[in-house]
Amino acid sequence: MFGAHEAPSIVARQKIPAADIQAQTARLEAAIVQSRKQLTKLKARLGNLPEDSQAEIAPLLDAYLQMVGPSRLVRGARRRIAEMLVTAETAVMDETDAIAQAIMALPADDDPAGRKRRAEEVREIGRRLVRNLTQTPFRSFSGLPPGSVLVCESLRPADAALLDPSRLAGVATDEGGSDGHTAIMLRALGVPAVLGVAGLSQAARPGETVVIDGVAGSVVVNPSAETLAAARRSVTAFAREQQKLAKLRRLASVTTDNEAVELQANLEIPAELPLIAQAGAAGIGLLRSEFLFMNRETLPNEDEQTETYRSVIEAMGGDPVTIRVLDWGGEKDIEALQSEGVVPEVTDENPALGLRGIRLLLRETELFETQLAAILRASTSGPTRVLLPMVTNVGEVRTAREIYERVARRLRRRGERIPEALPPLGVMIETPGAALSADALALEADFFSIGTNDLTMYTLAVDRGETDVAGLYDPLHPAVLRLVQFATEAALRMRMPVSVCGEMAANPRLTKLLLGLGIRSFSMNAAAVPRVKQAIRAANIDDCARFARRVMEQSDPARIQELVLGTAPPT
Repeated sequence: MFGAHEAPSIVARQKIPAADIQAQTARLEAAIVQSRKQLTKLKARLGNLPEDSQAEIAPLLDAYLQMVGPSRLVRGARRRIAEMLVTAETAVMDETDAIAQAIMALPADDDPAGRKRRAEEVREIGRRLVRNLTQTPFRSFSGLPPGSVLVCESLRPADAALLDPSRLAGVATDEGGSDGHTAIMLRALGVPAVLGVAGLSQAARPGETVVIDGVAGSVVVNPSAETLAAARRSVTAFAREQQKLAKLRRLASVTTDNEAVELQANLEIPAELPLIAQAGAAGIGLLRSEFLFMNRETLPNEDEQTETYRSVIEAMGGDPVTIRVLDWGGEKDIEALQSEGVVPEVTDENPALGLRGIRLLLRETELFETQLAAILRASTSGPTRVLLPMVTNVGEVRTAREIYERVARRLRRRGERIPEALPPLGVMIETPGAALSADALALEADFFSIGTNDLTMYTLAVDRGETDVAGLYDPLHPAVLRLVQFATEAALRMRMPVSVCGEMAANPRLTKLLLGLGIRSFSMNAAAVPRVKQAIRAANIDDCARFARRVMEQSDPARIQELVLGTAPPT
């Protein structure tokens, strides 16, 4: 066992003479630059992780980067130095406390768990700035002996990004939980972890033997010889299972009755391309284009976007690539959109319900047209599709298609080479409105992609990131399943392609149900492809259809969970 503790940064609040304002402001600016470099480096390290981890951690690091940009925190700290004559450390601490308290003082019915999380994010950036100002070293994991189990009071996502999984046997902490950012990061790294074991760091001592079971959620300190032997057998069995899954890459994705099923990967950033090849995915079912717009002060131009899309399409070697146009909103903060006045610096109180996705693009047509032009130019390099996010009505699709065709005509007039038949234009089904309008949308769109994450959130009014209600987030809720079924059947009636690209697609225990509902195309994080392929190769379509009918007859979520997962959820 290896214990890790972070040295506290001790700062006394101090006043300064007016003559020191410039020097203290310069110290603050240097700390901001250093913090941005640290966070950018941390985010770059995410490029080698599977999409699941990036989807959870990247927005958090983006939020941190935004706070050390032209933010309220930075402006407030500068103002305090100049007006209140305090040191840079004092200014940061006082402004951090003021912002965090203001967030926590919002009305009680305004998402208390979310307020607490946002306040802690502000405090985390304040701590980082103060550490850089005082040159207090951050927690170091470079001294971890090979095969160590790291035991500590808490582990932040930024800490987890510094871990070397090749030297680590496991992680256990006093604080945290299995659904937090840190836990997801550790799973993506392939590190067994159990978070939230109260008092563990005090009960265990450096040098003691510890057994971590990340599946069962157990930690055994100083295990018996029998427990240790059982743990080693489990490790061996897990390794064999991983080798078995690796061999699936070369096998076809077909059911036992020879029904072909398309397995594609979601792509967050181009650095994930090697993971897609290793997993054996047959294309990219969802390329999230937001990465092109993040962590920059200006928007990418048409040529820059074209080159990026073309490199991804060419890397897929003829396999199809579906590019979702910019889906700003929700948890995605994009500094360039704010600095260029495309969106307000202060977002909606509930950004999930505000100006996001297709709504923003249809209002900011220049932004939309630039991206469409880049995709059309890049699409000459291989099979490409264009996907519209957050659609809720037919009018949005019609208007988007008019813009799409107008951009194509303009490109041809200026002599650009684009495909004679434009790439298919599809719709994300991720709101109840879109799902219930699927029969009408199917008349306007060329394909559907069902985003079960947002569809579940909007249907059940539950944010799975909020601790107080996370237990209510249930993609197997009968309302969610009926919306998936309705959208799928609408597409199939039109003989139109339909896929699932949310987390339901990545869960092999749900594969049989989705096949039974008529889904023949799945897109997921690359790491999940082998297990889903294994489930497909063991399935029979007639059996799946009968099973789906049995599930859809149910109205009790607990009964559905029991049928699909073999267990009922806790009550």
